[in-house]
Amino acid sequence: MIKPRAWRRFLRSDLLRRIACWVTHCYIRFVYLTNHWSVEGGERPCGLTRGGRSFIVAFWHGRLLMMPLAWHRMTSFHMLISAHRDGRIIAGAMTYFGIETIAGSTSRGGSSALRAMLNRLKEGGCVGITPDGPRGPAMTVSVGIINIARLARVPILPLVYATSRRRVLATWDRFHLALPFGRGVYLWGEPIEIAGELDEAGLENVRCLLETRMVEMVREADRRVGHETSSALIAADSGRAARRAAGD
Repeated sequence: MIKPRAWRRFLRSDLLRRIACWVTHCYIRFVYLTNHWSVEGGERPCGLTRGGRSFIVAFWHGRLLMMPLAWHRMTSFHMLISAHRDGRIIAGAMTYFGIETIAGSTSRGGSSALRAMLNRLKEGGCVGITPDGPRGPAMTVSVGIINIARLARVPILPLVYATSRRRVLATWDRFHLALPFGRGVYLWGEPIEIAGELDEAGLENVRCLLETRMVEMVREADRRVGHETSSALIAADSGRAARRAAGD
């Protein structure tokens, strides 16, 4: 186990960070090539790109690892990544897949990241966002992604994956480390269109819709590769229930 101080020293080294980015990208490719994958709903992003429409791809922070290989370079793609040191490794690994990154989050580094995302969407590209990132709560959608879609007047496409062989890490997001030599599935959800004029209640309704749909998609993806309801989902459901009770 790497101690926090040693990890910080590691991330400060440009050479070691570049090596970590390359190793991460190699691992992602290895896992993809050694698993048998199925894709459902892949016609949805293809249909939007053929129609010249930009959109936002939403996926959970804990299911980020294999997302680059769901994209297949359909059009210009940018991913919102935390500006934290850990995020630099993820950002560096993404470049090997032709994915550019935007530093920030839907809640931190707000104005510059927001401008960059809106510009990319206006130019005809697409943006990937983890709506529960960068620090959670896990599998809880923040309203930030809804506001970005509203301002850009683009739909949101949910995307999840699951693998039959994996390790669920003891991190805040219950990160799913996909393992080789198994089965995997990508599920693309239906586009969620966002009205240009929404009051606070309307924003919350859309936020809940996206969250519910993404949680249901994770359950379905897990079921298809032979997993029962995961501890991450149970924990997320309990957390949402607790927050609702606290708000009553």
